[in-house]
Parts: sequence; structure tokens; C-alpha cells
Amino acid sequence: MKITAIETIHLSRGITVHVGPVQWTWVRIHTEEGLVGLGETYPDPASEKAVILGRLAPLLLGKDARRIDRLWADMFQAIAHSGWAGAEMRAISAVDIALWDLAGKSAGKPLYELLGGASRDAIRTYNTCYDNLSFLTEPVELARSLYESGIRAMKIWPFDPIAMRTRGQYITAGEIREGSDPLRRIRDEFGDRMDVAIEFHGYWNLTSAQQIARALEPLEPMWLEEMLPQDNLAAYRELAMSTRLPLCISERLMTRWGFRELLENRAARFIMPDICWCGGISEAKKIAAMAEACYLPVCPHNCGGPVLHYAAAHLAANLTNLGILESVRKHYLEEYKSIVSNTLPAVNGEIPLPPGPGLGVELAPAVFERPDVKIDLVG
Repeated sequence: MKITAIETIHLSRGITVHVGPVQWTWVRIHTEEGLVGLGETYPDPASEKAVILGRLAPLLLGKDARRIDRLWADMFQAIAHSGWAGAEMRAISAVDIALWDLAGKSAGKPLYELLGGASRDAIRTYNTCYDNLSFLTEPVELARSLYESGIRAMKIWPFDPIAMRTRGQYITAGEIREGSDPLRRIRDEFGDRMDVAIEFHGYWNLTSAQQIARALEPLEPMWLEEMLPQDNLAAYRELAMSTRLPLCISERLMTRWGFRELLENRAARFIMPDICWCGGISEAKKIAAMAEACYLPVCPHNCGGPVLHYAAAHLAANLTNLGILESVRKHYLEEYKSIVSNTLPAVNGEIPLPPGPGLGVELAPAVFERPDVKIDLVG
């Protein structure tokens, strides 16, 4: 299955999330058989496209798309001297997803079948509340709307506005009460019927993170996610030793080598790779196997674009050590609708097994006709 062309696609009008505007980069790998594999990464198309077309395409053209592990190793070697923790690894991730899509299409099977088969009939999910930031003012109402749809877990980030004021360098007792209030109100209404994870986006220093964690212990959040930046995993170990609450870390770690120290120092109780960043499906599967050897659950990060949503669902379907899969209700009910053939929405609070063959999703034909679409092709 010889690779004949590499294509990148992105829409100049993206979406806005908590960190600002985000655009998705899609890569399509064309083969001499006529099969086309689809991959994705985010959030910076200019840098990702430059790596895909300028660094990776010359390596891939003419090669057998079925040799996924060999191609991954060759791509990694090609970018080794320029660094692998940014656009380079995001580019490899997109290509890897597309290669797995091709493998599934060639075999005529859903991708999860090639990974070793389904480990469950449907995928437990929690909602990341990009669809409604009212968790700051109306957390009970938001939790109720999720609960009534069958979703029993959610993620909120009520401490972020405080971090913006203090730059994450200090927090007062009153601010701790302010940040804790949404979780407290959900607990008062739902008890333990709704799990609530607290996201921190890496904004805090160690001292403040320890203060916040101690204050949240009576409220029993599902986990504390990315309280610190990801550059000092020893500090995460110190944080973990100071609280009985579990830490979830981290979509911003890349490759099995990036996760190795985290797994060895035992700071995290939930492991969260992002398939579009960590090195693709190939690398996420290896990270999950490393986590399983440490008896730790994997909870894939999944708040990117529609192709990531499908790729994450395939991985989640397969993993025997899956904890729970992230999803964003606004994405699959609204944002994805005009972009892909099917949005894979939650059904009764669970994500169904994706259909295949391959990923089971394609870009909608209308995407290629949009005035804001940018398409580049090498080959």
C-alpha cells in the first residue's frame, strides 16, 4: 500500500475554548490503491503543516503505509535533532492516526479490532464543560442537565479565574472558598451521584496547589488535573504525597519517554495522554501498556477535533485499563456537525463503539468548498 501523496487541510475559522482560538489540522494520506487515511492534530496549523509537508512527507512518499511502527520510528528519528515536544510530535501524531485509519480501511475492520478487539460494549464518558461555563454561576443546573442525559461525571475549572488574578502564585482562604463553591453546591444537590473532576490547566505553584488540594479533600472530587506545569515531575510527586486526592496527569506529556518518569515516581493515579499530541495511536497504546504494568487507569484526553474524538473512542474501546473517556457535549452536538460525516454522540451517557472501517469518519464534502479552507498537497 504505497503512499503517493500527503495532504493537509485546515479551516482558518476555528473554535474558541478556555485558552483562546483553536484550529484543527487534518492530514490525509493517499495511496496507490485509492484508499485515503485521515488524521488530526491541533492547535497550530502553520507549524504543524510545516513539519508534516516539509519534514515528514519526503520520508513517507513511496513507503508502505502498513509498516506503521517502522514509519513512526523513522519519523521520530527525522525530528530528533530539532526537539520532539512540540509541533514535531503533534505532526507525527496526525500522520500516525492516518496510517491506522488506512490499516483499518485496508482490512475492512474498525480500528479497535486491529488494536486487539473491544474490551467493552460502550465507553464510559465524562463531560468537559466547554459547552456551558455556567458551572461558575449555575453548577447545579449544569450538573442536572448532564445527569438527565445519562452522563454521571463532569469536569470543571472553577479555580482558573482566581489563577488569572494571582498568576497562580498565591491563594487566600476566601479565594479557596470561592473556587470550591461550585463543587460544594453540586455535592449538596447530588451527593455522590455525580463525579466531578477539577481541572487546573497547570496554572498554580506547588504551595498554592497543596493548599487547594487540602481544602478540597472533604468534597471528594474525582481527581485533581494538571495543578502544576508539566516540567518538574518531582514537584508533582511532592504534591501527590501531600494529599489523599488522586492526581490526573497529563495531556501535555509526549511519547512513552515523557510518561516514563511520571509512571516511575508514582505521582499520578490517572494517566491522561492526548492521541493528537503524545505520538498518535501507536504511542498512546504503548503508554497505556506502561500504565497497566503499574496498575494505573488511562483516561484519554479528548477535547480536540472530530477525528481525535473517533481515535480516542477506538483506543478507549480496546484498552483493558481504561478509566473513563473525556468528551465535550458541545463538540459532538454542535461543532462537529458541519465538519464530519458522523459526530459519534453519547447515547444514554456512554460513547458507542465507533463503526469503522478504520476510524469510521470522514471530512464532510462541504469542508472542501468552504471559503476559509486551506489545502496543501505534496506528492
